[in-house]
Amino acid sequence: MKKILLLSLALMMCSFAVLAQAADADPVSNVPASGTMKTIAGDAMLPANDIVQNIATDKDLSIFYNFVNSTNLAETYKSKGPITIFAPANEAFESLSPGKLDSLLKPAHVWELTHIIAYHAVAGKFSAKELHKLINKHKGSTTLTTISGGKLIAKIDDNNNITLEDETGGRCIISRSDITQSNGVVHIISKVLLPKPKAV
Repeated sequence: MKKILLLSLALMMCSFAVLAQAADADPVSNVPASGTMKTIAGDAMLPANDIVQNIATDKDLSIFYNFVNSTNLAETYKSKGPITIFAPANEAFESLSPGKLDSLLKPAHVWELTHIIAYHAVAGKFSAKELHKLINKHKGSTTLTTISGGKLIAKIDDNNNITLEDETGGRCIISRSDITQSNGVVHIISKVLLPKPKAV
């Protein structure tokens, strides 16, 4: 009986030691410094909401949302559609050439900004599966006409990513696809698409 009690006591002491070590450990060592888990563009979107409602609540798309509003394209993106949006996350805008983002924010450049933001929208609903199908059908690439009238060339790279090439030769990948909206679909892209400058 005594041996059993001693064994039980030893086990209890081991348990207390483990609990003490856990208490001493840093309780936030595995939590981001902000205290919240890192989100990815598109995480906050709900399929029952329209495109504008969804990008308005997604902090990773705040620059794109502000530009949609400042160019008066919100009503277009709230329409029944369907519309396919290639949405650059904040990092994509921040990686533009030095001074470009600041330049686009100036009132004098509102028409250029409108042209750029409209260049990220295509009439119709194009899922990743549909884009793959069109690319294969046209032997390796397909051309999409945006609501600005500009063209995008969609291809598939060696890693099976869908890529988009803009009119200036710039390329991006669709980093997250098929985020359903009540009036279309949103794909997150890695860079800002730039159309050919419009003749004034």
